[in-house]
Amino acid sequence: MTSKKAIPASSRFHHRIVTPIREFLADSRAGGIILIACTVASLVLSNLGSTRDGYIGFWQRAVQVPGMHLPGTVLLWVNDVLMTFFFFLVGMEIKRELTIGELASVKKSLLPVLGALGGMLVPAMIFTFFNGDTAYRHGWGIPMATDIAFSLGVLSLLGNKVPLQLKIFLAALAIIDDLGAVITIALFYTTGMNLVYLLGAAACWGLVYLFSRRQLDNLLYYLIPGALMWYCLFNSGIHATIAGVVMAFSMPLKCLGKLEHYLQRPVTFGIMPLFALANTAIILPGDPSVAFRSSVSLGIMAGLVLGKPLGIFLFTYVATKLKVASLPSGTNYKQLFGMGLLGGIGFTMSIFTSNLAYGEDLLLVISKVSIICGSVVAALGGYLYMYQLDKVVHPLFRAAKEKLPERRPRPVPRQDFSLTEEPVAV
Repeated sequence: MTSKKAIPASSRFHHRIVTPIREFLADSRAGGIILIACTVASLVLSNLGSTRDGYIGFWQRAVQVPGMHLPGTVLLWVNDVLMTFFFFLVGMEIKRELTIGELASVKKSLLPVLGALGGMLVPAMIFTFFNGDTAYRHGWGIPMATDIAFSLGVLSLLGNKVPLQLKIFLAALAIIDDLGAVITIALFYTTGMNLVYLLGAAACWGLVYLFSRRQLDNLLYYLIPGALMWYCLFNSGIHATIAGVVMAFSMPLKCLGKLEHYLQRPVTFGIMPLFALANTAIILPGDPSVAFRSSVSLGIMAGLVLGKPLGIFLFTYVATKLKVASLPSGTNYKQLFGMGLLGGIGFTMSIFTSNLAYGEDLLLVISKVSIICGSVVAALGGYLYMYQLDKVVHPLFRAAKEKLPERRPRPVPRQDFSLTEEPVAV
């Protein structure tokens, strides 16, 4: 058996950082394609006369557990229970990248952090511009998020046209973006808190933190209080999925590595497709223009299609020009703008936030249709832009440069060198 000391440092780096990122990108690529297929299938099943009632009725079917206050329908079990594992996995990815990955150094992490910040603030401002003086202003958080699986799935279709560093940048940006969405949900989409259950959740977290400080390896020490914390949060008024992120940040990294190995594929190929099927089980209006005449739809689509690329590009451009952050190696600003376009794919977290922002069925339909349309436009726009970058965009820039007047070199003043000076060594 090869000892750890015998393994070269470069191999350990590849095993600990590069390999997990490549595996994550590979899983997200396939997961994005599956999400697209599930979304299309769900919309078809929801609007065919022969399958509409049975399909939508399945997700609204009551699920009761005697003696316990738990989610009451199949849809709520997907959104409140299964999605906790998604948030747990997202939290693990964030913690890993912050400790041993691409976000471990301030210089490397600052660019995706600032890009994510711009990609959240500008779409929220655009949505508020359309809805700030209406009763729908509470939905400003809907266009803020970037979907990890969808965006990386579209990016993967470009193959070798996109360098690995750019894929890692988009993955890091989407992860930080999801963290921002989680914080937004916790702070602005939580109402009617129950103090007793909140204290119970805090006590469960205290146990997890204590076990983590003692570096206990048995996963049961974390999973049992983690499940209790979820139940307390669910009944406290705070959205229960927050428990997933709290657990990920509280547990030791060595335990998270084991869990990530077991959860990555079930979440990517099981929970996420279920979420897509359940949350796109909507009946489209007979007149499709109804969904696009609302200020809500204008705010969401403009926020995703325009706000995301503008916010991501402007914040990263200014940061690099001020030299507070640096571009990923082997990349340029035109490619960075393409990443901003793909950042407008806000499927999963945007739909999740819309469920919290609006309770009225019509508003939910309008929101989800707008999210799907905005994400499709962002995906197509980002894909076509990156695909044609070498064929169209680069030649346009070169042609523009050729039209500029040629700058004549400034005359160099003649200098009189003395023959007695010593020659300069080369």
